[in-house]
Amino acid sequence: MANSAPRLLVIGPSWVGDMVMAQSLFMTLKARQPGATIGVVAPGWSQPILERMPEVDEVLSLAVGHGEFGLASRRELASRLRGRFDRAIVLPRSWKAALVPFMAGIPERVGFLGEYRYGLLKERRKLDKQVLDQTVKRFVSLGLPLEETINGDFPLPKPRLQIDRDNLVNLRLTHSLSSRPAIGMMPGAEYGPAKQWPISYFHRLAKRLVGDGFEVRVLGGPKDHAEGEQIVQGLPHAHNMCGKTRLADAVDLLADCRQVVTNDSGLMHVAAAVGVRIHALYGSSSPLYTPPLTDNAAIHYLALSCSPCFKRTCPLGHTNCLNQLSVDQVYQSIHA
Repeated sequence: MANSAPRLLVIGPSWVGDMVMAQSLFMTLKARQPGATIGVVAPGWSQPILERMPEVDEVLSLAVGHGEFGLASRRELASRLRGRFDRAIVLPRSWKAALVPFMAGIPERVGFLGEYRYGLLKERRKLDKQVLDQTVKRFVSLGLPLEETINGDFPLPKPRLQIDRDNLVNLRLTHSLSSRPAIGMMPGAEYGPAKQWPISYFHRLAKRLVGDGFEVRVLGGPKDHAEGEQIVQGLPHAHNMCGKTRLADAVDLLADCRQVVTNDSGLMHVAAAVGVRIHALYGSSSPLYTPPLTDNAAIHYLALSCSPCFKRTCPLGHTNCLNQLSVDQVYQSIHA
């Protein structure tokens, strides 16, 4: 590289949870090269999360929707990046994800093989899914020399998002939150219903917890609002905040909770990165592949013969992997 303080560009992922896990890569890069600067190309929605990561020096928003090609936007961004970075790390495995660093003329470009992008990457690595068996391992490995990743045995720093205490005070006032100890609930799962614990179970659990003296906060996006209403229906000290807060607000509100109950979702990883006690509910996905990156988690996973199937909807039509995960089991774990 041209100097001892490399300028690194990371092409970030498109999902909330993956972006949180990418912090493990950023932490690794800064630990290995303390003087390095890190820029991250990412969707606009992810900027509030990246701003809570002290390792990230610059966020470069790419105004392209999920699944959209957006050649003009990629070309315009590439023109602004030309000459500014020494090395690019491409986390997504798609062809289009590698376009920006290629068009920007970044001399070193590393990523996994995928979608015939041979000419777009200078260093093309083969993904061994048995060795790099977790998403976070795959991300971190691309920031390490290849020889250090052969057996998959390398440190994985745990993400840690910064908290804005002033914002938390404002949120407590704005949403009339009480002084009761709070339990967060995240009923959504962007990937599909095979990852969602039944809403009626969340409601029954919330009812028991309110009776025990807790406040319940249901967090999620606008698409989760109707389900949030079902969870808090008829309950005092229960707040449906789905669609009423920003992503950065969720960081602070989760940090203020005593514990959270969550599907395998992006907000699960946000909760892990603020250190709150997590009760992670797994159905069609696997806690071995995308675990919450924290030591403060209880994993609820039945490991039925049909799971993990990694499908959006249950191919067998029963979703027993979650329907048979009882309210009482989670309730007892919260009080353990």
